[in-house]
Amino acid sequence: MKKQSFFRSVCALAVPVALQSMLQASFGVVDQVMIGQLGGVEVAAVGLAGKFTGIFNVVVSAVGAVAGIMISQYMGQKNTAETRRSLVFNLRVCLILAALFTLAGITVPKQIMGLYIDDIVTAQTAGRYLFIVSGTFLPAAGITILSTHLRCMERASLPLYAGIASAAVNTGLNWVLIFGKLGAPALGVTGAALATLISQLVYFVFILGMYVKYRERAQNTAAGPFAWKQYLSMLLPLLVSEILWALGENVYAGIYGHLGTDASAAMTLTNPVQALAIGALCGLSQAAAILIGKRLGDGDREMAYREAKKLLLYGLTGSLLLSVVIFFVSPWYVRIFKVETGIRELTVQILAAYAAVMPFKVLNMIMGSGILRSGGKTTYVMVIDLVGTWLFGVPLGLLSAFVFYWPVPMVYLALSLEECIRFAVSLVVFQRRGWMNQLRA
Repeated sequence: MKKQSFFRSVCALAVPVALQSMLQASFGVVDQVMIGQLGGVEVAAVGLAGKFTGIFNVVVSAVGAVAGIMISQYMGQKNTAETRRSLVFNLRVCLILAALFTLAGITVPKQIMGLYIDDIVTAQTAGRYLFIVSGTFLPAAGITILSTHLRCMERASLPLYAGIASAAVNTGLNWVLIFGKLGAPALGVTGAALATLISQLVYFVFILGMYVKYRERAQNTAAGPFAWKQYLSMLLPLLVSEILWALGENVYAGIYGHLGTDASAAMTLTNPVQALAIGALCGLSQAAAILIGKRLGDGDREMAYREAKKLLLYGLTGSLLLSVVIFFVSPWYVRIFKVETGIRELTVQILAAYAAVMPFKVLNMIMGSGILRSGGKTTYVMVIDLVGTWLFGVPLGLLSAFVFYWPVPMVYLALSLEECIRFAVSLVVFQRRGWMNQLRA
């Protein structure tokens, strides 16, 4: 593949995925901006509920990642039967997991939120939001797997179109239901949750319709029994990695929550910016997983390695540019929220710290979620994540907050040092090339 055609292939995958991720992040942006008009408690409540849904997202993303590895490699081998079987099997796994999270979210939402913050009012508000948003888990599972298949088919623009329709529905319903426009009652946080639920259902319907229309039909059935050992060797390390990473993120949320409502609200206000920034470049991670996976499936290890290095360079360049933008735009960003001056100042300081570590976050995303996973040897990723989060991030966060009593921006910067450690270890693993593997049907 020539340099120019490779760049076009990256753009064809990365740009639609990035736009779709930013649209998904816009759900959070619209919610936070509109909820931000109601006060600090509501802002903190929506953010804390998002931490639990984040656990679900990373678990389903782990299954989606395995589906992407399998589908891209079997497409590289031109094995349509195994491609089809990989899709169906991973979809079933995702739906089972989604059902379990839905059950928890609708039966004990207030108790779950009570684990994150001591303030009873905030926990109850977050619980009401979580109860409704739990209805998004099942459609989100279908969206994850079907979108993965469409991207591996190099039809990444189709999930983007579905995302545009969903974002439009979400924005309109937020305006109507939060503030009581067009004759509807003003529901506040409950309205935001209903808007998110309805928009996700719209998203799923569009994705399903597009998949049915454009799917590739296998000419025969997969030969032989399902490769359980190979599948579990990919899925289990990713599940362990993603769950423990998500638990680490929830420990961080707990740290901020116990530093006070102002600290929790300030961190919540940074979430949309972080989501949009990472979303702008997450397409490179998806492109890496698909393009490098197909190269490995085809047996071209040397080309896979060279193209992986190019993707890392693209990520570094883009992240440095976005860091500069975030640093200078953050003072204007906080002005759109009707919150206390102290919360605004904390938010600006945290975003400055985020801008400093963002290049490492992006490079880790491309390396861990794209390149190193593409060969199916996901144990590497699990070990790297465990070292970064639990040997460095969590201890540094706890020490800085409850031993040294640093302010929340310094606490955030301290625990974010894990990104630097993670990238250093990932770079060594990448250069040794042990991650390069071809799946066998």
